[in-house]
Amino acid sequence: MLHTARRLLTGPLLVAALGAGVAVAPEAAVAAGVSATVQVSTSLKVRSAPSLAAKAIGTLRNGAKVTVSCAVTGQNVRGSVRTTTAWDRLSTGGYISHAYVKTSRTLSRCAASPTAVPPKAKPVSSSAARKYVVGTVRSLEGRVNLRSGPSTSSSILGTVANGEKVDLVCAVAGQNVDGSVRTTTQWDRTSTGRYISHGYMYSGPLKACTGSSVPAPSVSLTPEQFIKNSVPGAQRGWREYGVPASVTIAQAILESGWGRSGLASVDKNYFGIKCQNGFYGKLANGCHTYRTQECTKAGNCFSTSAVFRTYATQSHSFRDHGSFLRVNSRYKPAFAYTKNANKFIWKVWKAGYATDPNYYTKVTGIMASWNLYQYDTWK
Repeated sequence: MLHTARRLLTGPLLVAALGAGVAVAPEAAVAAGVSATVQVSTSLKVRSAPSLAAKAIGTLRNGAKVTVSCAVTGQNVRGSVRTTTAWDRLSTGGYISHAYVKTSRTLSRCAASPTAVPPKAKPVSSSAARKYVVGTVRSLEGRVNLRSGPSTSSSILGTVANGEKVDLVCAVAGQNVDGSVRTTTQWDRTSTGRYISHGYMYSGPLKACTGSSVPAPSVSLTPEQFIKNSVPGAQRGWREYGVPASVTIAQAILESGWGRSGLASVDKNYFGIKCQNGFYGKLANGCHTYRTQECTKAGNCFSTSAVFRTYATQSHSFRDHGSFLRVNSRYKPAFAYTKNANKFIWKVWKAGYATDPNYYTKVTGIMASWNLYQYDTWK
């Protein structure tokens, strides 16, 4: 959410990130591990890998104290603490779902498994290391196939698991795939010459492979269609929390670029609401770490990481927007004007919602240009 800094999240391609539900510390890992407490109704099994299907290698009782080395992405689990795809690697080498764990401080992401190097082998140069873009597989459908070409009819040359890291070289246009992350015709060529659909990948920008082109992200909704799809969630947000529907829709248009931002198109987060220490509330379904650029009021910009909420539907994001404004006391004055959209957004802006000096003018301009006031039915 825009409080003290302005976010610039418009790229259609995303940086790799740890799975939902756990905040990731900056690069440095905690050598001694992080103290954690298990919270489970009966007992929690320690697994050999981050999956409920992996072999059980131990059991922990409720209240057990453990030491966590780092966190990885694995099978999504609904636990007693949270629902998340994060798994904690214990100091003993086993894995437990972060859905049942409370930690004393932020966890670091587990480093990729090192590759054995013969004693006399030359170290990989920094220039060679930079020729790859590291991507993270995100699949809700099991393992993802690596193919000989950019098509589901091409030969399968291997598979990769959810959360696995893949070195990517470039991108090509191929068969359209409806994946767990997005629907796209982009296929990514790996460092081994195989292809994986970008529909299952989080990664930084990839250059086009020689002789190929990278497809532009498809935007299926016109402004009119976007507004039509926004109305139900925005009006429900007013009924539940008192935020005028016209305000919610206009803010979504402005902050997500009509749903074209990476945050909106991938994670259905139209307002930039962040996770706080892994907490994402009742309407979101997880967290996603992005590398972003933010700017201070003085205009000084810097690169940083931020963890944003993810949603199953657009409506959930719109309703959470209403909930966010309602539960934050700084915006309480706005709720004296739940039936006056312009005064409502004025009070929200004056309370520090955005540092952009033209934010109020932009939002009300969108409301007037697209006649969004017609959706303030006050029912």
